[in-house]
Amino acid sequence: MLIIGNEILSGRTQDKNLAHLATKLNEAGIRLREVRVVPDIEAEIVDAVNALRAKFDYVFTTGGIGPTHDDITTACIAKAFGVAVIRHPDAEAALRAHYAAEINEARLKMAEVPEGATLIPNAISVAPGFRMGNVFTMAGVPRIMQAMLDAIIPHLEGGATVLSANIATDLLEGTIAAGLTEIQNRYMDIDIGSYPTYESAQGYRTTLVLRSPDAERNEAARSEIEALILSLGGLVVAVPAA
Repeated sequence: MLIIGNEILSGRTQDKNLAHLATKLNEAGIRLREVRVVPDIEAEIVDAVNALRAKFDYVFTTGGIGPTHDDITTACIAKAFGVAVIRHPDAEAALRAHYAAEINEARLKMAEVPEGATLIPNAISVAPGFRMGNVFTMAGVPRIMQAMLDAIIPHLEGGATVLSANIATDLLEGTIAAGLTEIQNRYMDIDIGSYPTYESAQGYRTTLVLRSPDAERNEAARSEIEALILSLGGLVVAVPAA
């Protein structure tokens, strides 16, 4: 995932798209492996797009496809692929119909896509995203991004849904670290994460999250982790799957 925008890096806007994208991809059997945040600077966007599209099956970008001067994502994607920017006739027709007498050149900018791109429908505000090769370019506004992603997901090639099993304990991470490492080494096909928290009512708490497409393997590893916790005198608390 490539998150584009000065407003994210400045802290003015908090990104809400990452968690949604990761969840939807997991459901489709696709694992999100890397996330980058880059400013509205052409060279940095182009470099990031080219690096990520060469490394991964799919790249999803958010932000920078609106009507203003700082919306430069479309031009950057075109430059990354070495093609021109064109005004897509279907996008232009949709925008003209939507805005009617209020259409202007700024709004028509949202009909621009790299030459050869296919449109991603936008059921919320009409202005489309687009796909260029393995790069899917979407709006940064969460509601619009979610609508675009819903249109994309059915066309992606995924695998089995990634399943989660969660366990919480009152033991500190340092207490379970050695035993947990041994379990992880026996279950290299499962992602086992350890996440400490502190809550005033419950004190320190460690949550272990197991993630893989294999429910039986998840359960086997979870049983071993529970046994480890109990052997160290800890309390095991089952929590809902993430």
